[in-house]
Amino acid sequence: MLRDFFIGLSENQLLNRAAQNYGMHLGAQQVVAGTNITEMMESVKELNQAGISCTIDNLGEFVYDKSKAITAKKQILSVVDAIREQQADAHISIKPSQLGLDIDYDFCKAQIKEIAKHAAQDDIFVNLDMENYPRLEPTFRLVDELTEEGCTNIGTVIQAYFHRALQDTRDHRDMRTRLVKGAYKESPEVAYQNKQEIDENFIKIIEWHLLHGTFTSIATHDDNIIDHVKRFVREHAISHNQFEFQMLYGFRKDLQLQLAKEGYNFCTYVPFGEDWYGYFMRRLAERPQNINLMTKQVFNKKTNTVIGIAAGAFLLGRLSKRRR
Repeated sequence: MLRDFFIGLSENQLLNRAAQNYGMHLGAQQVVAGTNITEMMESVKELNQAGISCTIDNLGEFVYDKSKAITAKKQILSVVDAIREQQADAHISIKPSQLGLDIDYDFCKAQIKEIAKHAAQDDIFVNLDMENYPRLEPTFRLVDELTEEGCTNIGTVIQAYFHRALQDTRDHRDMRTRLVKGAYKESPEVAYQNKQEIDENFIKIIEWHLLHGTFTSIATHDDNIIDHVKRFVREHAISHNQFEFQMLYGFRKDLQLQLAKEGYNFCTYVPFGEDWYGYFMRRLAERPQNINLMTKQVFNKKTNTVIGIAAGAFLLGRLSKRRR
């Protein structure tokens, strides 16, 4: 129920707007690298100096207007320019929904193609983030069609909680791929619900991609998964150049630095922007450890008040539905 609660919050547009009004006063600066490109690039440069690469996400949710999608595209193009101008060790992650997927498929595709071509001029990789199940097939279609049309600098994400994850991993073996557990609330018809099943599938797709795929990004904060990967690559003599570990900005900083010092390729997922709320709530939904961490690092009285009110509304809603 706690996971459902935070995912429910992430999809609440009213709370999203309220959170933007509070801005970084809620302490989101711990997990979001600023509200603008200048602030974000300072964080990227600090990470680069520690031997850590970055993937940059211009945050955005609930985009149903073409003008907002075009504004997001222009911002992302500016991020690409900033990476080039500052010679940063970084690439970009983009969400199709932010660029118009929920408005018009062809419009979204044209937007992403423009970004990919602009990034390709400086050999900058573009990762298409995977969102919830209704957007799964359209996103794979975008990736496949754009690759066929010559955008060879793009990749995507496979979410281990989906039953189809292993087949999707096989189908996209020839592109750089980020492997994750998954962060949305999905139906048992399409996704595993049990942590053990998700972890087992996660390990399965990691092992398969390390053995058969191209470059593999393993995105996790889970010590057990990380230790398993370390053993697996040693046992199978897999070069460190074939994979990287990824973690989120603001989480487990000591471990990020440790893995980089141990000689593993490491990439930090660096989100920025004012539209941080949905991203933040999904991070809390993913793991109980994240909630404990954010309680210590982020929540102040204002945050607790907002979430307390939201929790009451959410739980009352659940109880009301059950009574019916």
